[in-house]
Amino acid sequence: MAELSIVEAEIPSSQAKGPMYQPDVLDTRHGVILYMEDITVSFDGFRALNNLSLAIDVGELRCIIGPNGAGKTTLQDVITGKTRPDSGSVFFGQTINCSKLSEPQIAQAGIGRKFQKPTVFEQHTVYENLELAIKADKGIWNSLFGSLTGYQKDRINEILETINLTSSFKSRAGLLSHGQKQWLEIGMLLAQEPSLLLLDEPVAGMTDYETERTAELLNSLAGKHSLMVVEHDMDFVNSIARKVTVLHQGSVLAEGTMDEVQNNEQVIEVYLGR
Repeated sequence: MAELSIVEAEIPSSQAKGPMYQPDVLDTRHGVILYMEDITVSFDGFRALNNLSLAIDVGELRCIIGPNGAGKTTLQDVITGKTRPDSGSVFFGQTINCSKLSEPQIAQAGIGRKFQKPTVFEQHTVYENLELAIKADKGIWNSLFGSLTGYQKDRINEILETINLTSSFKSRAGLLSHGQKQWLEIGMLLAQEPSLLLLDEPVAGMTDYETERTAELLNSLAGKHSLMVVEHDMDFVNSIARKVTVLHQGSVLAEGTMDEVQNNEQVIEVYLGR
């Protein structure tokens, strides 16, 4: 099955709680939006995650780095419900137990995920992509035939400005550059008003200009949203990082500021090099 962004996901009725699933209210009174404790995931005897524990604060921009095979993708899969851990717990805020929810239910609760390859509706305009995203929670019929409210129109215009695509709102998404498609998909996630965004290598394949604009975009979102950014481009990480978590062999190897991580002997040995 192809990977889908949250704007394409609908909750199957068989997985819904009652006629329509209503997520619990997100409780972040303790200042932490994501708790992961002692997560272990094994595939055919290989431990992709090994007793991993992680916490992300409300409004934080956290960068996740590490060598290939460190467990970065599996980490995101566990958070979004694509992979169920063998042991451990994942809580969104104080009360939402992600291990008991389906992927669409986790998305509806407020966790948005963007994969490395942008997924946009290429035959539709930029504006139409955002319109479809912002109306996705109202069902297929209203998405096709309903009209936008004044608030929704204002919200789309605000998102267009945020992702630097106001001048391209009439352009067909398939004609956008790679970087612009990435921004559009981020905008489609924002249209869902998630509290936590997971972004997988958002600047892969971008030009230097697009990478710089993406750094500005993510920095502008921090505080309004919580973000987890998985990335290999260390220059980009350095431009956005407040706190960095380094994964190695499925566990947290080090955590701290970029300077602290770059000067950590274990991190230098297994990932950054000398």
